[in-house]
Amino acid sequence: MKSTPSYDHTDPLSIESYGKKMIGQTFRSIYEQSIQSGIIRTAQEDTAAYVTKHEDKNYKGGIGNLVEECWFGYKANSDAEADFPEAGVELKVTPYVKNKKGFRAKERLVLTMINYMEIVKEGDFEHSHLWEKAQLMLLVWYLHVKGISDMDSTVDFVQLFTPPAEDLKIIQNDYQKIVAKIKAGKAHELSEGDTLYLGACTKGSNSKLRRQQPFSDEPAKPRAFSFKNSYMTYVLLHYIMPGRQTYEPIVKYGKVDDFENFVESRIDAYRGMSESALRKRFNLPYPSKSIYAQIVFRILGVRGNHCEEFEKAGIVVKTIRIQKNGKMKECMSFPAFRFQELAEETWDDSTFGNYLRDTRFFFVVFREDADGEYHLSGCKFWNMPYKDLEYGVRKVWQETHDIIKEGRLVLTPDNRGRLSNNLPNASDSPIAHVRPHGQTREDTYPLPEGTHLTVRDTGTGRGTWPDTTIFTKQCFWLNNSYILQQLRDIIH
Repeated sequence: MKSTPSYDHTDPLSIESYGKKMIGQTFRSIYEQSIQSGIIRTAQEDTAAYVTKHEDKNYKGGIGNLVEECWFGYKANSDAEADFPEAGVELKVTPYVKNKKGFRAKERLVLTMINYMEIVKEGDFEHSHLWEKAQLMLLVWYLHVKGISDMDSTVDFVQLFTPPAEDLKIIQNDYQKIVAKIKAGKAHELSEGDTLYLGACTKGSNSKLRRQQPFSDEPAKPRAFSFKNSYMTYVLLHYIMPGRQTYEPIVKYGKVDDFENFVESRIDAYRGMSESALRKRFNLPYPSKSIYAQIVFRILGVRGNHCEEFEKAGIVVKTIRIQKNGKMKECMSFPAFRFQELAEETWDDSTFGNYLRDTRFFFVVFREDADGEYHLSGCKFWNMPYKDLEYGVRKVWQETHDIIKEGRLVLTPDNRGRLSNNLPNASDSPIAHVRPHGQTREDTYPLPEGTHLTVRDTGTGRGTWPDTTIFTKQCFWLNNSYILQQLRDIIH
């Protein structure tokens, strides 16, 4: 290091003000300026290597380390204390993306590694290593564009951020849930779906890496505390970007000790009421496709079908109807998967597996009476148990993956010409299965390049498929019998 950047490293506002001077600049230009100004010294022959290293998505630190070294002028490190210890400020460089619906955070924000052996010795949340890292952060946001190097991305927002009071209570509860699971010897069963805003995400270059935990002989995956992608999206849209619309909160005034208990108690207050009575109570129109979801949000005091806390936590509301015979008519579907993308995934980083790991569901149950009218029966926050995910769903996913990747998809016609396939069906697993998601048989995706499906000749002369390199869109489903089993404690 040669030249010292002009900011007061003991003053958060000075650090923020200096950071805002990056806005409008690319990371490549920040690097080039740092060499010209003498903030860093890099031999000419090392320049290309430095740039290549920092734009590599597999390089730990990446763009964040470049900002530390080339803009703020200190050597990137893995010290436990905050990046600006005298100011208590942690620097976080994080990307966002643009999609059809607008903007969202590209990824979760990793805060600090979880040391299973040490965290159980820490005191309360306010004195934890996590809070030391998260209580005041300088967030540097840039737009990630597919196909363009992050080195050529522009810094768009730079702002100090502290989780607001209404979020902090939920973050504290999330922290306590994670620590409680570690103290119970279940660090190996941690899941981001356990919590709302603060997650325990897997961390490690090798999915086979494991760490010792204090109260079990079962090794656990390395994990880090992180703010979930859904929470960071909310931070971006409602605290960082100017002029963005906010969602109505469920908790209107003050704080509640336990958000989930608060929500459940609101729903339980209307337990037993019929759909028609609830529609009348909340002045809702004649039943529409989304009437049950509308009822849920009106009970929670929200006028729309979105609320602030659920958006921050990425909570998915599912209304369940139980028929008078005690059965669920429908299984739970998920978005269609693309065969070519599925074939290139591994289970540990699969789209479907990650969705179930990260997502917390809010089930609200309506049960049909003898006269055919549905009544509110109960509610429950739920995320898939570790064993069901890692042993049950994984088996279904792996079999599906292997059939598609290896080109072993087989269609078998019956005597009416209808085609069945050899992907896992509902009788193959008590938890999940695969079946069509398209509106018609002609709604298709291409199979992996170099593979094709086989149409079995059953001697009937019936059943054809026009193009063996494409197949009807499919998706994963959770069996209705499995969902019923998860809800047995609230079905009355």
